[in-house]
Formats: sequence, C-alpha cells, structure tokens
Amino acid sequence: MVLAFLPAQAAAVPPVTTGMLVVFGVVALALFLFVTELLPIDVTAILIMVLLTVLPWTEVSVQEGISGFSSTATVAVLAMLILSTGISQTGVVQILGRKMAAFAGDSRLRQLGATVGVAGPVSGFINNTPVVAILVPVISDLAHKGNTSPSKLLLPLSYASMLGGTLTLIGTSTNLLASDVAERLLGRGFSMFTFTGLGLIVLVAGTIYLMTIGHRLIPERVPAKEDYIEEYQLQNYVTEVVVREDAAIAGKTVAEAVDESRFDADIIQLVRDSETYFEGIASKRIRPRDILTVRTDRETLEALRELDGLDLVGTPPTDAELEADEDAQTLVEIVIQSGSSLLGETLTTSSFRQRYDASVLAFRSRGETVRQRLDDVELRVGDTLLVQAPADSIDRLSVNSDFIVAHESETPNYRTRKIPHAVAIILGVVGFVGLPWPMLASLTGVDALAALDFSIVQTALAGVVAMVVTGVVKPGEIYDGVDWSVIFLLAGVIPLGIALEQTGAATFLGSLVALTGNYLPVIGVLWVFYLFTGLVTNVISNNASVVLMIPVAIETAHEVGSNPFAFVLAVTFAASTAFMTPVGYQTNLFVYGPGGYKFSDYARVGGPLQLLLSVVTTIGIAAIWGI
Repeated sequence: MVLAFLPAQAAAVPPVTTGMLVVFGVVALALFLFVTELLPIDVTAILIMVLLTVLPWTEVSVQEGISGFSSTATVAVLAMLILSTGISQTGVVQILGRKMAAFAGDSRLRQLGATVGVAGPVSGFINNTPVVAILVPVISDLAHKGNTSPSKLLLPLSYASMLGGTLTLIGTSTNLLASDVAERLLGRGFSMFTFTGLGLIVLVAGTIYLMTIGHRLIPERVPAKEDYIEEYQLQNYVTEVVVREDAAIAGKTVAEAVDESRFDADIIQLVRDSETYFEGIASKRIRPRDILTVRTDRETLEALRELDGLDLVGTPPTDAELEADEDAQTLVEIVIQSGSSLLGETLTTSSFRQRYDASVLAFRSRGETVRQRLDDVELRVGDTLLVQAPADSIDRLSVNSDFIVAHESETPNYRTRKIPHAVAIILGVVGFVGLPWPMLASLTGVDALAALDFSIVQTALAGVVAMVVTGVVKPGEIYDGVDWSVIFLLAGVIPLGIALEQTGAATFLGSLVALTGNYLPVIGVLWVFYLFTGLVTNVISNNASVVLMIPVAIETAHEVGSNPFAFVLAVTFAASTAFMTPVGYQTNLFVYGPGGYKFSDYARVGGPLQLLLSVVTTIGIAAIWGI
C-alpha cells in the first residue's frame, strides 16, 4: 500500500500517426451521435462497424469488424436477457416487491429500505435493466398507497439496481463486456464472484447514502396522491363540451369531427344519455346534446366552439370523472422501453390509438411535459405517455415488451407455478460457473470434477434451453425478451476497442493520462481514471465507455508501473454507476418520466454519490487487489 502513495513515473508520449487520428475521428463521431441521439444507438453501432472496416488506416479487418457478434460478452448478454424474461414471467420479483411493500406500509424510511433492499440484491443475479422495468409499477403503487411521492422512491430504485449490478459478473452487460475485453488484452477476465466483496462494500455505502442524505435531496416532483390531471397540469388541456342542435359536427363520426390538419385536438370520450363511450368511438356518429371530452388547448377550443357550435360544460374533468367506470377505462402512465417498435415513430405514424385502443393525453420527454401537437413528436427511450384506455387494453399494454406500465395489472398473468424452475435454473447458471471444481474434486475424491470448467456463456445458454424445456419461457418469447439495440451496440463498439489498441491510439492516450503520475501518486491516477470514466459514462452508453476506456486504462497502468487489473476494475465499476444524468444508464431513463424528474435532479442526488463511491471503490481496489 505504501507504493500506492508514491509518485508514478510516466514514459514519453509516442508520436501521433494517421491511424490514430482516423480512429479518434471515429470515436468523436460516435460520441457525438450517442449524445445527440441523431441516430438510434444500434444504427450508430452499425455505422461504427462500417467505418472501421472501410477506412484502411484503422487496421481493422472485416472479420475483426464483425467479431462483436461472436464475442462471448454479446452472446452472454443475449442469454441473460432471455433468462431475465423468464424470471419476469413467473412474477417472482413482483411478488417479492409486494411482500416488501406490505412490510413498508406508510413509513417513508421503510418504503425506501424495501425499494433498495429488493432492487440491490436481485440485480446481482438478474440483469439490472429488466429488474427496474419489472419494479417500476410495483414501487409506484407502493408509493401512492403509502402516501409518498413516487419521486422519492423511483430514483433510488434505479441507483440501487446499478449498485447491485456490481455484485457479480452477470449483474450488468457492462461487467460481461469488461471481462471479455480484459481477457483479450490481459489474458485474465472476471469470474462470477471476482468483485463480489467490493460490490458488497459499494452496495452498503450507496445504501447508507440513499437512506440518510440522498432521499433528502430528492424533490417531490409527483404528488403523493395520484392525480394525473394535476400532475400533468392538464386543467387547461382536457375539457368537456356539449354539442348544440346547430353544431356543424352533428351527424359526423368522431374520426371525421376534427380536422387534424387545422386543429390540434382529440375527442377522447363521449357521454350520451348517461352512458359513457370510450372504446372504439372513432366510428360513432355525434348527436346533439352529446357531451364530448376533448384534449386541446384553450385557443384551439375557442376556435372549435365558434366553428362547430360547442358549449363548455362547467369545470375541466378530474381523474375520477375520466375513470368514472374503472372496468371500462382508466388513466395510466406507460414508459417507452429500449428496443420498442415505437422508437423514432410518432403517435400518427405508429397509429397508436388504433393499434392499442388508447388515447394519449400528454407525455413527458427528457424532463419536459408535452401537451400540444402530441402527434408530431418522435418517441424516444424513457418517454412517459399519459394514456387513457379501457382496462383490458391496459392489461395488454402491461405484457407488451414495448412498454413499462407504471401500475401493476389488477389481474396479472404470472406463471407462478414455474417459480421453482426459474429460480433453480438461475442458481444453476450462477453455481456451475462459481463453484470451485478442483476443491470439490479434492474433497470428494472424484478426480474428474477437477477437469470441469464452465464459462458464463455455456451455463447461460444452457439455462435458456432449460427455461424453454420447463415452460418458464415460451419459444416466441425468446426474441421478444432481447433488447436488440443493446446487442447491436455491443457488437458495434467492440471493434472500436480493437482499433484503439491496434493503431496505438490507446497507448497514446494512456501516455497522456500517465503524465498525471508526475504530480499524483499511483492511487491518485487510479482515482482520476474512475472519475473520468464516470463522467464519460454519464453522457454516452456504459458499454461504449468500457470499450473506450479499458485499453487506455491498461496502457496507463503499464506507463506508471501499476497493476493493470486494478485499473480495469476501476473502469468497470465506474461504468456501472452512472448516477449524474438520466441518459447515462437505461434504468435512469425508465424512472425519468414516472418520477417527474428534471435533468438537474440526477446531478443533485447522483453527484455526491458518484464522488463518495469514487473514493470507496478506489481504496477498496487498492486494499483488495493492490496497485
């Protein structure tokens, strides 16, 4: 440990070559596209592959350019996503969450403890992204029933899942990718429980922060009492009007009544003779004295009234009035999942209302509430739509992999009888990789056990087969459960790491970073690497940051005469804990809308946590592995 505090000695910086400049250009383009989202991340990944194989200066062959598809990390992540689908189909995580909710009651501290206590440990053994998708509705319901703002619990849910993801190799796709890159560059990857000890320290430190300081920094953006009209400030955007005898729209169908090219308005409900109609009203003809619920702004409403003979009816409708018959219709938030078929579409081009029998009243996108011109806005990952739909449509939406419905279905269709099978399969996937087979051979006297050596790819793929054979997952669900944008992202960024290494760009960057060793001790250089990786991860994909930073980290370690494996661990942990922006990690996006957060909330709560863990993790690495 004494050496860790001695100044490091850096070698000279190598000259810049044409190949380096070209690779730096590709990296800059990739970073720009990741940050601006001008292209979907999977399309950006394919573009990276194309550029690396077409430009001769990158020194990446076609075989190396597409090697990401055959990477053990890519295949392992694909298998783990399918296994996570199986777990979610059984409802075991939801059931566990509900039991913890019953324990929490209306105590905010116990609610927070239940949230972190479920999400953290579970995320160590199931990919943490699906864990958050599963728990968003559970935690939202827990908050409202306990008279707590969901804002107070949903951000800790995302953070806890990231903290839990550091417990094992399979907690995040980042860990699997980092292991694959380290194996290629150092000949040493991660075992199932390589960093479990440090992961526990990180989880405990993060939990203490969230339970003491963190929750006090989180604002109550969403009311504790569930009132979507108030929450989305729709008082001036949802109005009831009565159709007069002389109305121009009388005799027209609901679909024909409003000229959408002229007016930003939707008729979302019709009341006639005390009967409320919502489902399939597009073809229903409007009659005098019908009461219509219209989504539009006041200016457009005035124009419609003058043109079509409509009279206002009292005050704007409330949540209760829009849900007058809960069996017929309801209001609910839905979050656009990563990999959703709606990404890049608008409500018009996706035929949202006709396709899902649902009307969108408003939505949140990147912290902004959109109430006008809804049909013209392109949908992105994490966008949260306030939807009015029949109860059976909500149930269909809840099992659609395109969405996360921010309320649990009243009639969930879980395969609870398959819980023992699913749990046994996950334990087998983890156990066969983690068991010390040579030790078992010596204890049992069975020499053949010493020859056993299972990789996570082998056990995870075997687990997929087992889940299909036992009926935990149906064959068609295998493809629905995979977030293909993540798979393409992995496949695209892996050759970028190869290009950094083969052109000498990683060596050049490592030498530059190593210059800090002239002023800082080795542990200080390690800490700088953690901080820099964390900052990069907060603006681009965590997987991209791992591929970019690990080659540089290894070269830096060589330059300063330190342990390269320690630097790889620092990058891995930093990339798995992107707390300061909603775009740094998918789980942050999943809670962005339902929590009503602003962009700055993540920096306010996540900044101190990131700084705390940078110190805890750096010291932990130095103490456990040495630097």
